[in-house]
Amino acid sequence: MGIGKTKRKIIKLVLIIGILLISYYYFIPILRTFPSNNGTISDKFGILEIYPTKPGGREWFLNMYNPNDDPGFEAGSNITRQLDGTWQIGVRLNNSKYDGEVRLAVVQLPGSELWKNVEMTGYAKIIPAMNPNDSLVWFARGGRHNNTVPCEGTSLKGGIDINGTVSWMKEIWHTGGYTGKRGEEQVTSSIVGRWIGWKVVMYNINNNTAVKMESYLDDKANNHWLKVADLIDNGGWYANSPDSEFYSANCGKPKDYVITNGGPIAIFRSDNMTWNFKDLSVREIQPPSSP
Repeated sequence: MGIGKTKRKIIKLVLIIGILLISYYYFIPILRTFPSNNGTISDKFGILEIYPTKPGGREWFLNMYNPNDDPGFEAGSNITRQLDGTWQIGVRLNNSKYDGEVRLAVVQLPGSELWKNVEMTGYAKIIPAMNPNDSLVWFARGGRHNNTVPCEGTSLKGGIDINGTVSWMKEIWHTGGYTGKRGEEQVTSSIVGRWIGWKVVMYNINNNTAVKMESYLDDKANNHWLKVADLIDNGGWYANSPDSEFYSANCGKPKDYVITNGGPIAIFRSDNMTWNFKDLSVREIQPPSSP
């Protein structure tokens, strides 16, 4: 009888531990990942949203049947449909030559609002990559990024390197207004050769005087999103360039300019890699009342 009771106690203990482990890995991450929607609202692709679309706010979703049949989308490179229905992109044509840049741009259409408080989502599978610092970067809050209109090139960039390191960077003008990285942390193993989901969120706080940036990773591509970066820019995040270079563009912005403005373009970016993509989206969100 004593041995039987001991066995029953051990079985109960194992069950309790199992329940606790399941709660930790599934329920707890969801509770801390979805501060506004509680993980209950999905987009048209079935992907869980972190924050709801604001009432009447703009939403853009990739046309999975033919992305180029969309006036609001500019691939900038040749894309090819894969057997599983996803799309692949590599290098792009630049001045009649192919280089290593990928810039999937979601542009402002006539009558549409600027991208400002946004949630950008996409799934990606990197095929080859050149070095561990290559990255996927989603960014918004600016216009064209070229040397002819340098002051349009503002952006907040949320990225994940192929070695699993995440970070944020600010660009006050293109190309002499880059800051250093913030929120840098390795959160997973190499992302090469496997599907992951990547989300970046940015929204203004404190009466539009500061901006909050958040990143979320779906590491197993199973719609379980974990927050992996969370930071605020309320000043003091300075561009790295010397004063002589920074102020040469005459953009009229301080070196720690807080990018609270919107912009006409949101971009899914990479350099020096080929990757498959699916279910890209950009939504103008309703920011939480208390970030």
